[in-house]
Amino acid sequence: MTKSKLDQPEHVIAFDTSGAPRESRVDDPSLVDVPYSSRSWRCFGSADGRALSGIWEAGPHLERCSCDFDEMCHILEGQVRLTDTAGTAQVFGPGDSFVVAAGFQGTWENLGFVRKVFFILGPQQEG
Repeated sequence: MTKSKLDQPEHVIAFDTSGAPRESRVDDPSLVDVPYSSRSWRCFGSADGRALSGIWEAGPHLERCSCDFDEMCHILEGQVRLTDTAGTAQVFGPGDSFVVAAGFQGTWENLGFVRKVFFILGPQQEG
């Protein structure tokens, strides 16, 4: 049973994936081995635009990454392999949580269909 926003405590945001997801496609060969499509449900965004959280899912692919943000991930389904530029790799699967910290350079590889919870904290804006 889905509760309405009126039934939630103030400043508490339940993740709701009942609405239409955002769909995107990445097909730049400098970034990915094969084009892929993803779907995401953005459940929270901070007023200053630095924080974003929700659910993301996509099929198998390998993407080259150069992160200027911190991302906390919790894998709900599937497996991912992260490999840094030195070739050190780690695989994460259902129930695993991890942070990809700003400065990570390497690859993110979905080893099959993947669904994850994410929380991204972008760089602080200079004022």
